[in-house]
Amino acid sequence: MGKVRLYELAKKLNMSSKELLEKLALNGKKYPSHFVQVEEEEVMKSLGLSGGKEKKEKKEKKEKKEKGKKEEETSGKKKLRVPEGVTVREYAEMVGVSATEVIKRLMELGEMLTITQSMSPEAIEVISDSLGYEVEITSPYSEEEVVEEESEEEEAELTEKPPVVTVMGHVDHGKTTLLDTIRKTDVAMREHGGITQHIGAYQVTHDGKVITFIDTPGHEAFTAMRARGAKITDIAVLVVAADDGVMPQTIEAIDHAKAAGVPIIVAINKIDKPNANPERVKQQLVEHGLVPEEWGGDTIFVPISAKLGENIDELLEMILLVAEVQELKANPRGRARGVVIEAKLDRGRGPVATILVEKGTFSVGDAVVAGLSHGKIRALINDRGEKVERAGPGTPVEVLGLSSVPEPGNELFVVKDEKEARKIAEERALKLRVAEASRRRRISLEELFEKAKEGEVQTLNIIIKADVQGSLEAVRDALSKIKVEKVDLNIIRAAVGGITEADVMLAAASNALIIGFNVRPDPQGKKLAAREGVEIRTYKVIYQLIEEMEAALKGMLAPEFEEVDIGRVEVRKVFKISRVGVVAGCFVVEGKITRNAQVRLVRDGKIIYDGNVASLRRFKDDVSEVKEGYECGVRLENFQDIKVGDIIEVYEVVEKKPS
Repeated sequence: MGKVRLYELAKKLNMSSKELLEKLALNGKKYPSHFVQVEEEEVMKSLGLSGGKEKKEKKEKKEKKEKGKKEEETSGKKKLRVPEGVTVREYAEMVGVSATEVIKRLMELGEMLTITQSMSPEAIEVISDSLGYEVEITSPYSEEEVVEEESEEEEAELTEKPPVVTVMGHVDHGKTTLLDTIRKTDVAMREHGGITQHIGAYQVTHDGKVITFIDTPGHEAFTAMRARGAKITDIAVLVVAADDGVMPQTIEAIDHAKAAGVPIIVAINKIDKPNANPERVKQQLVEHGLVPEEWGGDTIFVPISAKLGENIDELLEMILLVAEVQELKANPRGRARGVVIEAKLDRGRGPVATILVEKGTFSVGDAVVAGLSHGKIRALINDRGEKVERAGPGTPVEVLGLSSVPEPGNELFVVKDEKEARKIAEERALKLRVAEASRRRRISLEELFEKAKEGEVQTLNIIIKADVQGSLEAVRDALSKIKVEKVDLNIIRAAVGGITEADVMLAAASNALIIGFNVRPDPQGKKLAAREGVEIRTYKVIYQLIEEMEAALKGMLAPEFEEVDIGRVEVRKVFKISRVGVVAGCFVVEGKITRNAQVRLVRDGKIIYDGNVASLRRFKDDVSEVKEGYECGVRLENFQDIKVGDIIEVYEVVEKKPS
């Protein structure tokens, strides 16, 4: 057995460090801390557990089996998993009765269906209960159809994998700054509004061991993204500011980590601040079940300063210690499987999915399927932007070659060939359409009844376009939470990418408002919107979007200023001039550009820069304005990253007279 830390032994014995220390103290063995190394055999003997870990594990396995058997006998019901949207024929085959019998039972419930029609979830539950089944209704497509049963021999093939660490906590408590310090990069400075808007995954090496970090946004609108982070992680690092204490999203992060069953390490940040109070943070966290080791608990607390880099090495050591206790392993040779943590549509590269490999090894050329998306891996790109041929367990990579943008949270699997991948994706899409048709039919009738009861209800139709799937999910979730009496919010389309002519046509046909998050309308879409009177609202920070939409729904929105488009300029050449910087050789496509104008640089439908013109020239002369059809040289204020093909939108903000 050999030497082991008390902390590790407590985990093996399925008890807290405090309980183990107390039991040992009763038996005359007193230890100052659970980090003390002891002889495992000696401690086991003093606890009366001599005979080893294997014996205990065998006993626990037997007890668990007997408990499950007893529960099934008590309930007297067999478990049944049924996909949403299942047809009468499929359901009849699953429960082992004739389709006629199922139709008869449906008629008794007042539902008239044929054998090819989908059953409602309510009908499935009632009929299953009457047939002695405990039913679980699953999503329209399940990853299980792709996964092979894992054999017991696979245990021998397991190898150590890097721990996946999710950094969680309240907004502005220093999560991204902590990762910046660890990675020696500057992600925080590139985020709009100073908050992280997407999930990122990165790898670092400490003491020769690799750690994978996932950075989850702290704003409450990103609950779903943060929950996804907790589900795919091995360890959660909870960042709490020493000068701010426990906040709403801190509690939310604790709940997500506990629900996922992962150990939590608390990083008390900003200890360099004059008003920092780490002891107060500890007291607040005790109320939520996180008791520090020095207070007799089993939660590791590390006081740090992400800004100054203080105690960062100690935090990394604690992460590796907890990972060592967990004995994290995966099979690099099994069927490759990973989780999509972010997805977007890139104009040059097509659909791009950021995945975290859970088991197996993905290779360039593999046929894969993720949700409704399928394809052949064209390229794998690691967190440093380098192309790699293979990616093993615990590694985050970007996958190129998918047919469409998958949903974050989808599992990506390797299948035999592209033909099989396409077949699985098409079958899933069909099941999803059937389920949605069934769901739409049921909801529309309920809504009709409710509207008839309550009188006329106004409906605001909305189209949402965002830069990446994670942002789209967050915006959709935030808008669905806005509740205003006698006003219904109806999202008729939510997709990734710039605002196009097709979006405007749909908005015009359905009298909808278009919301763009970190995206811009293309020229054709903008012209059509002006012609059809379709309103397009664009945002860069989610706070502003939520506040304005809530105010608009409550009828309180009274903007004092509005943007007026002046012109549109296309970058045709880029010149680098010493002591001056980058000058864009431009052509004024429409309207005009003025020397003191406010401008917005748009690339592939996304806003890259929003600021002012630093200088405007015609040949060698400074000019105050350049009109449509003429060329000019433009230099932007404090911005150098200009590329050929970029569009400069010229606008001014004017005061709007109240109506």
